[in-house]
Amino acid sequence: MISIMPDRHRLERAAAVVFALVVWQIGAMLLGQDLLLVSPIAVAKRLSSLLAEVDFLRAVRFSFVRIVSGYLLALITGSSLAVIAGRFHLAEVIFWPFMAAIKSVPVASFIILCLIWLSSRSLSVFIAFLMVLPIVYTNMLQGIKSTDSKLLEMAGLFRVGWLKRMKYIHLPQLKPYLFSACIVSIGLSWKAGIAAEVIGIPDGSIGEKLYEAKVYLSTSDLFAWTVIIVVVSIAFEKLFLLLLQRLFARLERA
Repeated sequence: MISIMPDRHRLERAAAVVFALVVWQIGAMLLGQDLLLVSPIAVAKRLSSLLAEVDFLRAVRFSFVRIVSGYLLALITGSSLAVIAGRFHLAEVIFWPFMAAIKSVPVASFIILCLIWLSSRSLSVFIAFLMVLPIVYTNMLQGIKSTDSKLLEMAGLFRVGWLKRMKYIHLPQLKPYLFSACIVSIGLSWKAGIAAEVIGIPDGSIGEKLYEAKVYLSTSDLFAWTVIIVVVSIAFEKLFLLLLQRLFARLERA
């Protein structure tokens, strides 16, 4: 029964995707206006032609490197700040207005403001970093605060070293909070990063391709590049979570 469940889960998701494509195709046929809603068949054709273009990989690589860099930087910074805030209450108080402001200010406002400070080529790095930072910080801080104080007292009483404390107390407690933060923030980093590219229009980015699709009213290009963003984002999420899972398993076995 245990081995059947994953296959059933994949089949259910595949069926849901097929159903969504059928609904999309029917909607495009009923509307009859490719400018408003292009069919999935037309998108698939355009997608196959995009894959053969010279600058396709360059655009994907440009956006991928910058958005993932911003994401990883936010993951490291947010986790570090959460550890400091969990250790010192004053630090938590000092960090609070900054995190609250980042969570409240619209992404577009940050993008326009950051265009004054940064070049368009590095804009997506900073925007992805800003959007992910408060999510990681909040989740990790909550995980640190949820650590059983009695276990910490017992570890102190028996003079348990900090490495063993980290392995047997802190890591098991933080693991679900970290995974939750990663699952929520990866998609957000891509949405915010691509939005920054659409506004900043850095040369050779996916955002530039989306902007050109809007200028030339190429709905098929718009949908095709959107599909590419979704696929790359999901692939990165699955790979990153798998690597994170293996890292925790290795640390638990050590």
